[in-house]
Amino acid sequence: MPDPTRPAARAARFPGGRELFRLDPGVAHLNHGSFGAVPLPVEEAHAAIRDAAAADPDAFHVTVSDRLAEARARIAVHLGADPDGLAFIANATEGANLALDAVPFDDGDEILVTDHGYGTVVTAAARRATVTTVALDPALPDEDAVREAVLAGLTPRTKVAVLDHISSPTARLIASPRLLADLRERGITTVVDGAHAPGMLAEPLVGGADFWFGNLHKWGYAPTGTAVLAVAPHHRHRVRALVPSWEDEHGFPRAVEYRATLDYTGWLAAPEGLDLLDRLGADRVRAHNAALAAHGAALLAELPGLTPLPHTEGLAMRTLRLPPGVAETQEAASALREELAARLRTRVLIWPWPGGGGIRICGQLYNRPEEYERLAAGLPGYLSRA
Repeated sequence: MPDPTRPAARAARFPGGRELFRLDPGVAHLNHGSFGAVPLPVEEAHAAIRDAAAADPDAFHVTVSDRLAEARARIAVHLGADPDGLAFIANATEGANLALDAVPFDDGDEILVTDHGYGTVVTAAARRATVTTVALDPALPDEDAVREAVLAGLTPRTKVAVLDHISSPTARLIASPRLLADLRERGITTVVDGAHAPGMLAEPLVGGADFWFGNLHKWGYAPTGTAVLAVAPHHRHRVRALVPSWEDEHGFPRAVEYRATLDYTGWLAAPEGLDLLDRLGADRVRAHNAALAAHGAALLAELPGLTPLPHTEGLAMRTLRLPPGVAETQEAASALREELAARLRTRVLIWPWPGGGGIRICGQLYNRPEEYERLAAGLPGYLSRA
């Protein structure tokens, strides 16, 4: 029986939380951070916008740029952003490409990344300039240690630092306000991948990065394929759409958003997700989700061979290292992830790492404490065969 003194004891069910989603009740969805899930009220708002677009396509597309600006302004209030410096985009990878295209690189310039970076974001950096990769040991004890490791990786040629706001595999803060300030003092342009920040962090833009992008379809409850790019004022004139836009004459952000005959309905419905978060009580939701993730991490930490990794308080994701020999390659990690999904009916992220990969679990309104207990009970049998 779970120890009632653990953080787990506070991880009760969120009243009505499970009923907000259409997820398969037979599956423990402990991987919200990868793809998110859209609450029913947001789905309904999205469907109404789609119906209106289908009823009169001309009227919809003629007015869509102005409607996007209105939706963007609503999002900006939630994020503490300047609506004129914010643009709807599809995902973090698109944000990285838009940001890096706006930086004037010279021959010999370098881009600093870390080995925790998202694959396609790192690839976008490598297409623009020589990349220097900073190795961040997943066991670095705290934010200061991460900061020092990043600063130690700078070279005289570093022009840009591309950093995770919250790292996807290890679920910890990397682009802290202090680190961003240190980089700014050194004249380094900062590009921050905030894929997990909107909705999970109360003030995702507080660090003042030059470029910051984040997904709304994860912790912000927006429809799939919804993200935003925030750009500091002195960079906005250089941000251009990846393909020519009929709104090019207006510049950023309208030129980036308008793409002729595109399905804009998810972006227009996106504010409904953050509005729902506010109605539920954003602080209450964040505390609940973080407590669930802590519950799961405490249970998994009792398993032989699993080692909890340092974490950032208040986040709804936790990670642990798996035993040596388990999930050391991408192929092995994917195989273990799918075996757990098929046999335990449990979805988690398994990430590869030399010397033993890792497991990441998330907490969300639809999760229940017993789902983590089921994972903890069944996981050892699969690790012994890995």
